[in-house]
This record gives sequence, C-alpha cells and structure tokens, in this order.
Amino acid sequence: MSADRPRTSVNAWRPPVPGIAEVFHAHFTDHTYPAHTHDTWDLMILDDGSVDFALDRRRHGATGNAGVLLLPPGVPHDGRTVTASGFRKRNLYLDDSVLPRHLAGHAVDTPVLTDGFLRCRIDQLHTALAHAGDEFEAESRLSFIRERLHFHLAALQPRAPGREANRLATELRELLDSRIHPGLSLQEAAATLHAHPTHLIRCFKQTYGLPPHTYLTGKRIDRARRLLLDGHRPAKVATAVGFHDQAHLNRHFTRHVGTTPARYQRTRI
Repeated sequence: MSADRPRTSVNAWRPPVPGIAEVFHAHFTDHTYPAHTHDTWDLMILDDGSVDFALDRRRHGATGNAGVLLLPPGVPHDGRTVTASGFRKRNLYLDDSVLPRHLAGHAVDTPVLTDGFLRCRIDQLHTALAHAGDEFEAESRLSFIRERLHFHLAALQPRAPGREANRLATELRELLDSRIHPGLSLQEAAATLHAHPTHLIRCFKQTYGLPPHTYLTGKRIDRARRLLLDGHRPAKVATAVGFHDQAHLNRHFTRHVGTTPARYQRTRI
C-alpha cells in the first residue's frame, strides 16, 4: 500500500447486550460523512484527533478526550475530518430501550457533553464489550451510562439506596449464588427482584463493597481454583464454572490470582 494513501480501519459488531444495536470502532484520516440519519442513538467518544459535524444544520466540533457526542435518531447530521492525522472514534448505537425518542430535542440542543465521568464509563463499557463472556458487566455499565444520559437530557437524579438496600442486596446475592454457572442478565435480575437495574447495583455495592458482576466473577474463580487443584484441564474448567472459554478464564484468573490457570495448576503438590 502506498505510504501516502489515506489509512482507514473499521471494526463493527453486534454484541449480545440488550439496548446496543451495534458497536463501531474506526480510524479515519480522510473521510467525509454525507448528511444522513440513524434509527438509533449514536453515542461516540473520540480517542484521538478532531471532528467537525453538523446536526440539524448547526455546526459543532469535538476533540479527542474532550467530551462525549450524542446524536439523536431521525435527525440529519454529517461529519468530516479536521486535521491530516484524522481521528479515532468509538461508537455505540443504542436503541429506544436505552433512551426514548422524546429526548431527541434535548440532544439536538447539546450534542457534545463535557462529562469526564460519563466518558470514563463509556470507555469501560467498550472494554467489556471487546471480550466475549463479559456481557453481565457490559449490561451493568450500560445501565449507569443510561442513567447519566437521562441526567443530562431530562435532569433525572439517580435514586439513592434506602432502607431496602440490604434486603435487595441479599436477594441478589442469593440469586447469583444459585446461578454461578449459567449466570444471568441484569434485566433478568431486576425483573426477578422488582428493582431498577442501577438501583439494584447500588444496593449490592453499598452492602457488599463490590458490584454484582465482580462478585459473580470472583465466585467463578473460586470454583475454578478448586477444579484446577483437582487436576482438571483449564479448558474444561473454564466452561464448567461459567466462563465463555479458556481465554476468558485466563484473563480473569490472572487478574485475580496473579498467574495463569495452567501455571497455578502446576504449583499443586
């Protein structure tokens, strides 16, 4: 490929996470989007470079690491590179279950949100989405992003855990303990316990000091350690305790224990 040819890289997929229609990562050095609309919300963060865009015929600009872009469904917009180095971006296309369409007008007025906390949560969600098997974590992180976006668009304040926090946390812990291998979705847990997803997570973290997805991963790691010391192969252990595959087990096991499952198993006497 010629050295002066514009470089473009695109990676897109549909994750098994309710509310996310598509994940789109791209690096453009010389690209102009024509005016178009989406059926979904477009939630974007820039990792590098700058972008200039028009939304509903009003021009805006954004620079990497400086904010969050939220483009509403059904509203025409375009986009173009600003500098020779182009820009790197990560998009989430979200359906109406995350944000209702009646909030679109607020997003047209302020499509660039200066919110470092929100940007950090979106970055964490993209990291979770990149790994098969971390859907429970991704769903949890999306729930908090949804809440934060509602705060910006509709000034809705999150509900703080009340007297029911310990009860809900205990019920969720019992539910997780009964579903260590198959796992469960955040939506399923919230429906079973008749609680809003983010409220349920807050109650659990307030009571036990960690979010539900982290608790579930820890329980799976404990089971994996026992099976590994019993002589079972890491690939079999991974699926036996609820991880997506051996790579999924390796990543979490190394983070928790400080070594890979195979090396851990070789230490047994």
